[in-house]
Amino acid sequence: MSFKEIKELRQAGKLDEALQMANKALEAERDNIWNKRAAAWVYYDFLKKNVHPDSFEAFRDNLIKIKDLQLPEDEKMVFDKCAWQIGKFIFELQNKEPIDYRKINELFEIIKDFHFSKPSEAYSFLYKAFHKGYQNWSNYLAFADWWNFENFLSKDYLKEEFNGKKIMSIAEQAYIAYSKKLLEGAPLDPFGQQRVIDKEKIQTFLPKLDALIDKHPEFQYPPYFKANLLLKLGDAEDALTAFLPFARQKRNDFWVWVLLAEIFPNDKEKLFACYCKALSLRTPDEYLVKLRQKFAEILIEKKMYNEAKTEIEKIIQTRDVEKWNLPNQIIQWTKQEWYKSATTKKDNHDLYSNHIKQAEEILFQDIPEEIVAVEFVNENKGILHFVKDKRKFGFFKYSRILTKPQIGDLLKVRFNGDGQDGFYKILTAKKADSNVTSDAMKDFEGTLKIISPQNFGFVDDVFVEPKIIEESKLTDEQHVKGRAILSFNKKKNKWGWKVISINDDDLWYKRKDFRFSI
Repeated sequence: MSFKEIKELRQAGKLDEALQMANKALEAERDNIWNKRAAAWVYYDFLKKNVHPDSFEAFRDNLIKIKDLQLPEDEKMVFDKCAWQIGKFIFELQNKEPIDYRKINELFEIIKDFHFSKPSEAYSFLYKAFHKGYQNWSNYLAFADWWNFENFLSKDYLKEEFNGKKIMSIAEQAYIAYSKKLLEGAPLDPFGQQRVIDKEKIQTFLPKLDALIDKHPEFQYPPYFKANLLLKLGDAEDALTAFLPFARQKRNDFWVWVLLAEIFPNDKEKLFACYCKALSLRTPDEYLVKLRQKFAEILIEKKMYNEAKTEIEKIIQTRDVEKWNLPNQIIQWTKQEWYKSATTKKDNHDLYSNHIKQAEEILFQDIPEEIVAVEFVNENKGILHFVKDKRKFGFFKYSRILTKPQIGDLLKVRFNGDGQDGFYKILTAKKADSNVTSDAMKDFEGTLKIISPQNFGFVDDVFVEPKIIEESKLTDEQHVKGRAILSFNKKKNKWGWKVISINDDDLWYKRKDFRFSI
């Protein structure tokens, strides 16, 4: 009897004869590595032959026989071949409803001691198979820990194509699945009504999730789940830091603001603002019924009964269209006296709008504000020119963000990246407090020197345009004081100061519609 003879029988399709010969060889010399190899490949062929849910017992038994051979770790080939068959079988099991997770658990227990190549395409295929039904698989976390996410191939981090559409990489799916299971918690009773969150496991997983986020910033959803996990640990500040970059990318999705609100359970004003922002977005009404109910409850607490009734009637209307039952809380509200006497509004958009800025402040709070001075305002186009210092100046659109900005105003601005040809996009902008200072503004005082015949003047290094001199009836050698702004002279290619307001005793002059060069 020889390894070669057994192989020839296998290749000829004579598996029963090959098995008999392999078993005899094992009986004679159980520890002979060639005998073990020969038997392993025979069992593998039987395994391959039984890749069908109806052949579970045969498939399982051959896996057990391979396991019992106790092949050394360097016998990778047969295990890798098995990985493909195991993966196929698991996929088959999960294509049959209801999924028999008992069988999946049984196969997982058997293969725990198999010596697969790691990482490898076969090992990644094995993960994909077990991953498919993770949502309802109670043993998923144990499997994922055993499989070890460090074994993903480089290609596993790339998007795949399915039916002509790009889908999320399997690696990103894996980290999300693990996060979901941690958030879901382990059941404390047979029906899963009570669950417990494993905070220690979350703390162990978070550094791995951090590493993924750092290495793959193109993955959109891991920061979202990191924020959720941090919330489970009770760390709102860290949760907010983790969540903000993701939230900015998805800020037009209502649920981003709902989750953001959950970070501030004890700050009712911020929570209220986030709900307002969520409801202000274009979202199908059927998605908003639960949010509207929470919002209505807050409105009732605030005694804003007209607004509360407006939300409640929207809930009733939506649930009626969708043929959904009304929650008992809604029914009880409609029976109360305040509801009967309240007036329904067309909508609550005005209320939402009043709180949107506060919500957006939360979203961008980790981006530093910069102090800039308003140099010129074009009200028709809703554009203002600003200067921060000699290195940063330009213009941006202010409509729907600022109300009637004026030359000389100091603003707190969050910029969205660098400017292009002087044009900047901004995230937030608001008027600065009166005690704020800027390198682009200064007070001046001194003697005015008027240059004839052009009739412009200077107070030391501060330029005074002719119109200010004329309308303020200023004279040469007059003592004046006022406020000046830093300005760049394109013709002379240099920086200087120009007057924006004059204050001389009882004389107060301030122009709102001029812009000039030094």
